[in-house]
Amino acid sequence: MPTLRWTTVSTPAPDAESFVMASRFEVRSFKDAPRFFLKSLAAWKQVSGAPGAHGASLIAQPLKRTFWTLSAWEDKDALYRYARTEPHKSIMTGLRSTMKDSVFTFWQVPATDLPVDWTDARRRLAEQSRTGA
Repeated sequence: MPTLRWTTVSTPAPDAESFVMASRFEVRSFKDAPRFFLKSLAAWKQVSGAPGAHGASLIAQPLKRTFWTLSAWEDKDALYRYARTEPHKSIMTGLRSTMKDSVFTFWQVPATDLPVDWTDARRRLAEQSRTGA
């Protein structure tokens, strides 16, 4: 399972809060997995220079057709600016037809709690998936 460990992009002030997003994507078929993985690497590279990014991690499970992302941001606006900026914007629209399922969850943590733990993120995603909220 290819994993890109947590990479710190910028260190927030110790008294700051970070806006966290976790996601799980499942592609429709095995043939979609390599393309999704390559595009996710481009989005990963973009995070490393994105204004307001604190850090990110990625887990790719191509044989399960599943990909997980975890990132922390200065605030919700920083995350949404990143999502609307190229290449992420085109990646999202270009991969939409290959998606079987996607789940997102958001929460805030004290900056001192970074990096965010994958166990907590996966629990939150599973909870989000069950409630559909």
